[in-house]
Amino acid sequence: MFTREAALDLIRRQNPEPHMLRHALSSEAVMRAMARHFGEDEELWGLVGLVHDVDFPHTKDDPERHGLMAEELLDGVLPAEGVKAIKAHNSEYTEVLPESRLDFALRAGETVTGMVTAAALVRPMGMEGMEAGSLKKKMKDKAFAAAVSRERIRECERIGLSLDEFLTLAITAMR
Repeated sequence: MFTREAALDLIRRQNPEPHMLRHALSSEAVMRAMARHFGEDEELWGLVGLVHDVDFPHTKDDPERHGLMAEELLDGVLPAEGVKAIKAHNSEYTEVLPESRLDFALRAGETVTGMVTAAALVRPMGMEGMEAGSLKKKMKDKAFAAAVSRERIRECERIGLSLDEFLTLAITAMR
């Protein structure tokens, strides 16, 4: 498995927009926190979160390839279970269905970063003092962070985390 530094180098070579690099780092933090919570391989889960959108600069206008091109970029450097989770995070287009805890963790984990980030942007104190309850209220407002899939975030329940637990974990990790 490659190192975090090698993963960051690979991401940077794809010339991502700055917000996508921030998303990658946030996703890594959430995935590492979930790995610790479940006693899973923190390095693997963190790397999966970090590189899950490595191909996005090339596939943003071709969603059917998103995840599949990542497989090509990550061939031989990331274990098969990690590559599968990356393809499954875009299952609506790749048709690779999520099955494992890692698959569902990535889908929920990378999605929640958008909700947390959006909420932090409208708070005077940003992330400081943010709690799961206030984030749940924001989730009920369909106009707030409208592009963020609430259903995907709720996939946390498929891996044994209540929404409150998951939001608290994600906020803490991203802080």
